[in-house]
Amino acid sequence: MRRNILITGASSGLGEEMARQFAAKGHNLALTARREDRLKALQTELTTKHPGLTILVHTLDVNDHDAVFETFRAIDAELTLDRIIVNAGIGKGAPLGTGRFDANLITAQTNFTAVLAQAEAAMELFRARNAGHLVFISSVAGVRGLPKAVTTYAATKAAVATLSEGLQLELLGKPITVSTISPGYIKSELNEHVAKTPLIVDTVPGVRAMVAAIEAEKAKAFVPAWPWVLLARVLKYAPLPLVKRMI
Repeated sequence: MRRNILITGASSGLGEEMARQFAAKGHNLALTARREDRLKALQTELTTKHPGLTILVHTLDVNDHDAVFETFRAIDAELTLDRIIVNAGIGKGAPLGTGRFDANLITAQTNFTAVLAQAEAAMELFRARNAGHLVFISSVAGVRGLPKAVTTYAATKAAVATLSEGLQLELLGKPITVSTISPGYIKSELNEHVAKTPLIVDTVPGVRAMVAAIEAEKAKAFVPAWPWVLLARVLKYAPLPLVKRMI
């Protein structure tokens, strides 16, 4: 069992619910995010429910790359990490050419450049001990280019999946495991502004599927499996006119 887990972006949404579900399974946790008040409230909740666990919290902006390395090292010195879940991300974005380069830039920086920093910091720790499980949270949106406000977001999630696959190829047959988890539509603060879709699932069951895939250390997983395994395949290979009608 991967006893000690670090989750970034743990103050809300999928990260917050992952923390709850992993704690319920008996894992010690290190939780990072920008919002200290939210982290401390979650720490209090989890230590009250699970008094035998260690729950560490560290304020971290993943776009501060030096802080990413410093924080990961400090946490590992206190709680030797078996698994690191690179989850922090944002859902901002606008159609290209509409004057919102700022929104697309921060999305690209947070969802890919900061992910690269977290991956570097995690692999530094895991290479030193030749062990560990690195988990990237990508998205079904990364399977295909998507239009309008989601164009940059989808591109970053595709980049995350490719980064993960490159590490998987390098580490085949070695003790360090790498997983790419691609959620479909799961309710969270990230997508609360998105119009209602019949395919969306509630946070708890959606994250339950994510946690199960992570615990199984699957190389790649679309979650929940139904309908996203099938839909991801359709999205990947369907002609663009059909994709446009689907989304």
